[in-house]
Amino acid sequence: MKNHSPIVVGLDIGTTKICTVIARRNEFGKVEVLGVGQAPSLGVMRGVISNIDKTVDAITRSFAEAQRVANIDMDIRDVYVGIAGQHIKCYQHRAYMMRQYSEDEIRQRDIERLVSDMEKVAIPPGDQILHIIPQEFIVDDEQGIKDPIGMSGTRLEADFRIITGQTAAIRNIYRCVERANLHVAGLYLEPIASSGAVLTDEELEAGVAIVDIGGGTTDIAIFHEGLIRHTAVIPLGGNIITEDVKEGCMVMRDQAEKLKVKFGAAQFHHNEVNAIVSIPGLRGREPREISFRNLANIIQARMEEILEYVYYQIKDSGYETKLIGGIVITGGGARLKHLKNLTEQVTGLDTRIGLPTEHLINGRGQLNDPLYATSIGLAIKALQHSQTQQQQTLAPPIPAAAEASDADMHQSSLNSTEQNATPAKKNWFDNVMRKGREWLEGDIRDFE
Repeated sequence: MKNHSPIVVGLDIGTTKICTVIARRNEFGKVEVLGVGQAPSLGVMRGVISNIDKTVDAITRSFAEAQRVANIDMDIRDVYVGIAGQHIKCYQHRAYMMRQYSEDEIRQRDIERLVSDMEKVAIPPGDQILHIIPQEFIVDDEQGIKDPIGMSGTRLEADFRIITGQTAAIRNIYRCVERANLHVAGLYLEPIASSGAVLTDEELEAGVAIVDIGGGTTDIAIFHEGLIRHTAVIPLGGNIITEDVKEGCMVMRDQAEKLKVKFGAAQFHHNEVNAIVSIPGLRGREPREISFRNLANIIQARMEEILEYVYYQIKDSGYETKLIGGIVITGGGARLKHLKNLTEQVTGLDTRIGLPTEHLINGRGQLNDPLYATSIGLAIKALQHSQTQQQQTLAPPIPAAAEASDADMHQSSLNSTEQNATPAKKNWFDNVMRKGREWLEGDIRDFE
């Protein structure tokens, strides 16, 4: 069977690395990763671009590496980019509309009208809207409706989750991508993108919190009954742990990063051997010996702080007792040993490490790593967006009469019906008038 799925690109601009994933969907619906490219991120701090030139260079190198691995001849310029950072905010608003004819079915255009109203909501200066996500609908006081299309009613209400970001940070992302000779086709909040790669439909429905531990920030998104309910950003991530190891062990920063990645653990188990690793000293100085126990204690102290912030956000959301799926940890920070155990001890919630292999046909080997959750999730979002656009293109056109809004249909007076009618209505009106004239003329002839 021929694969008609487009080739898409997910671009994760992170604090420690910039990762590009080129992917497509095969005939069985699975995501096939064609190429992956990485480059060190030297121009991003806590999820926000701080140096344009260094970020552009890293994007260019990452994208070129992914193209080389994918070995494709197509000229791909559209990329789907993730955004994170402490500037991300989440609000909840409600909108409603009155429909003229309660017996008419609620259509997609009604929902789009409510979404359009949400685009006019006042937000703090310097911010702009990233996502407008419907939560639940209310039709004539009937609450808890997920999809009102096809229902009938006079009053249609909806609760919306509005996610905003700092305008300057968003513009810098666009500027960097465009200077790398690429085009931003879509911008997604990173924990929402990661959820598409590591969460199952059952977890989304049951209730789950995804915790994406990156280099500069820890991003949280809480889902329940298939809908996003809460988002938060904690300005602590893997880099602060590296700094702690650097100060606690008195080593260079690159040595601290290697210690954390290769020998670090979120907890030290007493049944493990208390080994020692030797770190080369500076010129003319003796090597420094680092105990695995001391290294784990340093990391555990900081990880407990991060997890306590995570638990506070879960309690603050009001969904602590509704998370049947518990917590799913992903991102580069999820690679720490024993992190699952420490998370369960701090939060009391079931925890697993989220690997982006659920939707992939080649999800083993290099890709079997939480480090790639965001970039693969962005590629999955891009494929879903392309599929939606394709379905809208193939959908049959809606008749002009059906497209007229309820307000338009009732603004015309009886005297202006013929002037304002659509072609279909005008033909009907002409036929009625013609038959009326024939009937009238027949009566006059009979009278004569």
